[in-house]
Parts: sequence; C-alpha cells; structure tokens
Amino acid sequence: MKPYHFSIAKWEFNTIFDEAKQVVLGRDKKIDDETHKVTEYFSSVEQIRTLKTEIEAINAGRKQGDLALLETELNKLQRQKMALKGTVERVIERQIRETLSQQSIFNPIDKYIKLKVGFPPLNFKLEKPPNLLVVSPRDKIESMREIVLLQDIGLPEMESIEAEVDELGVSSLVVGLGGFGGTYPTLVTDEASLQFTIDVVAEEWLHQYLTFKPLGFRYVLDLTGVSRSYEIATLTETLASMVSKEIGSIVYEEYYPQRENNGNQPQITASGFDFNREMRDIRRAVDKYLAQGEIEQAEEFMEQKRQYLASKGYYIRKLNQAYFAFYGTYADRPTS
Repeated sequence: MKPYHFSIAKWEFNTIFDEAKQVVLGRDKKIDDETHKVTEYFSSVEQIRTLKTEIEAINAGRKQGDLALLETELNKLQRQKMALKGTVERVIERQIRETLSQQSIFNPIDKYIKLKVGFPPLNFKLEKPPNLLVVSPRDKIESMREIVLLQDIGLPEMESIEAEVDELGVSSLVVGLGGFGGTYPTLVTDEASLQFTIDVVAEEWLHQYLTFKPLGFRYVLDLTGVSRSYEIATLTETLASMVSKEIGSIVYEEYYPQRENNGNQPQITASGFDFNREMRDIRRAVDKYLAQGEIEQAEEFMEQKRQYLASKGYYIRKLNQAYFAFYGTYADRPTS
C-alpha cells in the first residue's frame, strides 16, 4: 500500500512556489467583474461534466455522436477552466473572509484578545483532493484507522487495497474526498457546484480554526492516532459541517442571488423515494444486527440495500461498516 500514500510534505514543497508568486502579485487585489468570472468557471465545470458523460456513453456504445468534436470542445472548456482557476480561488476566499468578519468570526483567541484579524489565513486550491482509506471493525461502526492516499487511484487499485485490508478481518473503503484540510492551502475538489465548493472551503477553514480550540485539538490527536475518539471526531465534523453550511448560505445569497440554491433540498425522486430516510433506516437496521452479533447478516443486508438503492438511481460502490464509519461522523446527515 505504501506506493499509494499521499505525501503532504511533497505536495507542500511543490505548491510553495506558486503561493509565493501569488503573494508577490497581490492575492487580495480587486478583480474586475469577479462574480461573473466565478459563475463562468462553474458553468464550465457543469459543461465539462455533461461532455464527459456523453463521451463515456459513446465509448460504451450506449449512444452515437461525433467523438472528435466532443473531445475538442472538452479540451477547450478545460483550458478555459484552468485560466480562471486562480481568480476564482482569490474571489471566493475574499467573499468568505468578509462573511466571517460580518459574523464576528476572526480567530481562535478573539474571545480573549479583541483583534479583528482572520486566522488561520483562508487559503485553498481548486484541485482534486487525496483519497482516504477508512478502516472500521466489522462488529461495530467506528473509524479505527484512516490513511491518506494519492489523488489519482483507479477503481482496480481501490479494490485491490480494500481486499488486502479486509483480509485483516476488518471493513475498509477508499473514499474520494470533496475537501482536505490536512494541507495548507487546503484542497477542494474542482469538479463540484459553486455552492458545494463554498461550503467545503468554509468547512476546511473551520477545521483549521478549531485546531487551536480544545475540541479541534482533541480531533487532531484522534487523527494522528495519539488518542483515538470516534465521539470527538463526530462532534468536530458535525460542528464544522453545520457552521460551514450557515456561512456558505450567507455567501451564496449575498454574492450569487441569481443562481438557484439547491444545496439543502431533500433527496426525493419523482416517484416519492426518499434517499435520506432510506439511509437512516438502513443505518438503524445495521446497528441492530451488529449489536446482536450478527455480522454476516448485517453485511448481507447492506449489499441487498446497496443493490436496491442502485435500482432507484443511487449508486454506492460499496456499502459496509467503513462507509457508515466515514459518513456517520457527520451527525447532521442520514448515515449517522
């Protein structure tokens, strides 16, 4: 598994020169028509996603189309997106900083020393975050180990890693992250919607902010394995998630009122299928199986439900104890 480990030190070394350049050029310099540039960037993200789906369908023989034309358009959009990336990062950083200031959130010690200076400095990169290997015991849902893996790991490699770890008698899952606060700047996926991006940027900053608070510091001890506590992980992730959504909503409504806000809509299909309710029911049933020591039955049940969810249009690659251990750390979500 060692070849797949993500090196934070190597990433920081490769990034430091770009950061120095941004400081020299003036990272906070006002940008003309900045909101339009942000919406243009995320419009490109949506178009790229659509084109990739079409190209995949043509390659799989599910539909016909001019593959060369679509790939030319895809390359053009990806160049446009890359050209806007740095500008979008700076604009969103400033918008979130201004919102935090309006909410009187400055730094971890502003309760004691009234300095209206933001700390840690808000800084992020629109870049694919690393993957995360989550390991849980089979007899209960709890994250016992998390290992940060390289960004570009294919499905065969993921399944090979999981199979190797599962041989140790545990449950494992390689998860693609939407954001990663273990680096500075933080990493936020460059393939998501505007609202999701704003929420994640705020959440990763809050994790770094909380590191200087007792709760966040205990979470660092958990992540580093010094003092494991699944309860502390759940408390910290839930707090950061809830506050970031509030901050994100304010930013979105203040700067992008013309865009539709779908971030907190319930996931209910036209047929009336409620994904969130279904996931809560699955989690309760699994907890009951495991409490009774019925591990195999719990795993069979999760696989049956995974297939059922796929029939309803919700594809989950692997539904197991590690899945709930990871997503269950957010107590404001249906998987908790």
